Amino acid sequence: MGMQKDYELLDSGEGYKLERFGAYVLARPCSQAVWKRTLSPKIWHKADATFTRTEDNRWSRRGDLPEQWTMETEGIKFKLSLTDFGHLGIFAEQRDSWAWIQERLKKAKRPRVLNLFAYSGGSTMAAAIAGSHVCHLDASKGMVSWARENAKLNNLEEAPIRWIVEDVQKFIEREIRRESRYDAIILDPPSFGRGSKNELFKIENHIIPLLEGVRKLLTPEPLFVLFSCHTPGFTPTVLSQLLQQCLEGLGGSIEQGEMLLTGTPFSIPSGAFARWYT
Repeated sequence: MGMQKDYELLDSGEGYKLERFGAYVLARPCSQAVWKRTLSPKIWHKADATFTRTEDNRWSRRGDLPEQWTMETEGIKFKLSLTDFGHLGIFAEQRDSWAWIQERLKKAKRPRVLNLFAYSGGSTMAAAIAGSHVCHLDASKGMVSWARENAKLNNLEEAPIRWIVEDVQKFIEREIRRESRYDAIILDPPSFGRGSKNELFKIENHIIPLLEGVRKLLTPEPLFVLFSCHTPGFTPTVLSQLLQQCLEGLGGSIEQGEMLLTGTPFSIPSGAFARWYT
């Protein structure tokens, strides 16, 4: 497999982070990185591509960076590509969660897992690799296609994964009416988003009804709920208290923490998580 396949945070500071995704090194804005950089400007200038937030967000490429490439982390392969938003198709701060999902699910018997706001499907792949039936939901048709390409890369085309392009709240309401139930639910809501038919999502207004729906969709003896987000102000304590309130009476334990991009010499806080499990 070789080290070159994985992710590495090489340096950060002065509003940027320098990361290696498989064979390629990229520099991207990072508002949390207010400290000084440790690597020389020469190394930073050698990045295969640099993203700048200007009037018209731009990537400047050096050399032969391909349109798309693949990398592997936590046993999961990802297709990566430069997007107009500076994203690549992977949130590397979720790597610990993907390992945790695989660990929690591999002993369960064919659990049913729901992955909401599922993006390019890292958590979907983790659950499917562990032998689960997965329902993958995202409001973006393009992201669901991307996730399906990732499933193919991981030899999961035949795995029991349902692919759904829909507004999360509408889907939850319909599943409740259908009496569908899930053993584990994963959600990574955005601060702000639009559903497949332009429905508005604002986390501070919609998180309570969303979590109430999640509670109703759990089987009588659920395995876990994994809740993460990147919204400033939604700290680990806030997420943990929301889960505690929403899952009251179910027993189990809650862990909370910062999602981190770990590297040398400093790690970058990149959102928060709380996870309830039995």
